[in-house]
Amino acid sequence: MNNLNLPNSANVGVADILEELLTAVSPILGAQFIGLYLTGSLASSDFNPNRSDIDFIVATANDLPDELVAALAVMHARLRANGANWATRLEGDYIPLAALRRHDPARARYPHLGDDGHFAVEGHDNSMIVQFHILREKGLALAGPPPHTLVDLVSPDDLRQAMNGMLATWERRDMTHPERRTPDYQAYAVLTMCRILYTLRFGAVVSKPVAARWAMRVVDGRYSSLIQQADAWQNGMPFDKLAETLDFIRYVIRDT
Repeated sequence: MNNLNLPNSANVGVADILEELLTAVSPILGAQFIGLYLTGSLASSDFNPNRSDIDFIVATANDLPDELVAALAVMHARLRANGANWATRLEGDYIPLAALRRHDPARARYPHLGDDGHFAVEGHDNSMIVQFHILREKGLALAGPPPHTLVDLVSPDDLRQAMNGMLATWERRDMTHPERRTPDYQAYAVLTMCRILYTLRFGAVVSKPVAARWAMRVVDGRYSSLIQQADAWQNGMPFDKLAETLDFIRYVIRDT
């Protein structure tokens, strides 16, 4: 795994936890294991060790039976409890090949590891269209066949549809909820709006930092400072911008 093009600042810790994950997952799944892939900021070469998650997808042969889901839950809880470096930053999904080929809301229920450590079979919305696109175009295979052989091509219109669906979800989201008033969530919200705007404009997906730098040039100038601060935010830094964040979300909804 040392030949992966990971950021130098994160190579050791990230490679170690991914090696541990692969070593644990493969024997649990046995013949169900098809491959382990990196998506998100690691795949797009915008990984920031001070704020990024380690996003992964495990491809499985079929829907997993309850006993394997339970075994995976125990494994992930053990990784987190052992305090392994980066274990608390893992977030990912176990997706059967049939569901991975193309997002289908009727099939979009599979095991998910949340960034808060919970592990459960959950429904997934159209945001997975974006994740599948990133996997196909930029995903890094730690084990298994090349990701572009597992996922159908995602069209620009499909990406726009996915982002419009995500925007509708954000329109309904209660940003005043205590769990969403945190600095990391507010910064995440601002950068997500930038990414949605970019995709709706160009029918393509870029990383949040790239979208933020583009948005600072094209959106209403009163939001430039907010976007710049969100892009510069790192774990442990303050970001008490709830009113400004809500206003920016409303601006993006109006603009689209």
